[in-house]
Amino acid sequence: MAQGSGCMFFQPNERVCLFIDGASLYSASRHLGFDVDYRNLLTFFRSKCHVIRAYYYSAILESEEYSPLKPLTDWLVYNGYFLVTKTAREFVDHNGRRRVKGNMDIELAVDMMEMAPRIDHAVLFSGDADFRRLLETVQRQGVRTSVISSIRTSPPLIGDELRRQADQFIELADIAPQFTRRQAEARPQRQQQAPVRHPADQISELDHGD
Repeated sequence: MAQGSGCMFFQPNERVCLFIDGASLYSASRHLGFDVDYRNLLTFFRSKCHVIRAYYYSAILESEEYSPLKPLTDWLVYNGYFLVTKTAREFVDHNGRRRVKGNMDIELAVDMMEMAPRIDHAVLFSGDADFRRLLETVQRQGVRTSVISSIRTSPPLIGDELRRQADQFIELADIAPQFTRRQAEARPQRQQQAPVRHPADQISELDHGD
């Protein structure tokens, strides 16, 4: 069903809602070598269509006295985003490894289904194939769907089932120049000193697959 990754079709007057899985977008941008400028991201989509709401989903570690995500989440709240957070749970598995569980899929799915009667187009920033059924559900209500992720990584960051279900697949690497905060070279394998880490680093590294 999805159009090719080179296509990006939005109608100026259609009511659009963005659903941004924060950990997924952060991980994808890291793989592609850029940092997201969230002001420019919202400006970019507002130039293409009528954005009625932009949701941003993030889990925060409960053990952190101060979350390095707080400056970003505070900024998002005051600059046009609707922030949805919950506490990520930390535990030790049967092998003695520290694990973190902070999945936001249910929150995102509930919001998209609630918004479906009020929008024409849902834009999902995620490659998680578990969302395929969600897209099918809102499509039956007449909502057009776009998925933004990447197939230019190895392995690809989007599941085939999700990509086929979407009305439009948008390659993140193609639109990234519109909202890149800091262009980076291809990331070397050796450890580099980095800016303050997004908590999604910890969650994805410890338990991204759970």
